[in-house]
Amino acid sequence: MRRILVELEPFDSPFPIHEASRKEHPMNDSTPELDIPLSATGPHPLVGVVMGSDSDWPTMEPAVAALAEFGIACEVGVVSAHRMPEDMLAYGRSASARGLRVIIAGAGGAAHLPGMLAALTELAVVGVPVPLKHLDGVDSLHSIVQMPAGVPVATVSIAGARNAGLLAARILSAGEGPEAEALRAKMRDFQKGLRDLAWDKGAALAQKVRPSSQG
Repeated sequence: MRRILVELEPFDSPFPIHEASRKEHPMNDSTPELDIPLSATGPHPLVGVVMGSDSDWPTMEPAVAALAEFGIACEVGVVSAHRMPEDMLAYGRSASARGLRVIIAGAGGAAHLPGMLAALTELAVVGVPVPLKHLDGVDSLHSIVQMPAGVPVATVSIAGARNAGLLAARILSAGEGPEAEALRAKMRDFQKGLRDLAWDKGAALAQKVRPSSQG
């Protein structure tokens, strides 16, 4: 298998379950070979973040940033459903065996990538509708969210890649063991931060809104 890895932002991942998953799903002769450039944010990526074109990167980058906040390494690449159909098949079929546990797929227009990957893998797939020049991503949203029964794609809002990353973190935290518990603890801290931020906004508003003085 030829795999091109480029370190985007090295860091030590506290979730060493990737190696165990490799042992559970060893590569074999029937595993499709990959011949596409993939970048990795750290060793042993658990999440695949793929998109139809590099022009989708500004929309998809927040997913990678959200995963990094939780110390989750991911791989990033362009896998076009229409221009690279054989590569898309290989990526989807090999994802689990390579140690991935969640796939985040962004696509615009016809937006077939998330649904096709969901049909190819047993892993959870999160779809991100990418807004394009025409229709502002509504076409992408409808394409991704309207999946047939039996082939689910968890679809976030148009350009909602950050929520896709956060959802992937929650999916990974649903298991047992210290790694999952560590993720749940980080998620609780994250939620507390959201509450504190909202509280501060309310306090700031309270300072602006004063009872009107009566003469």
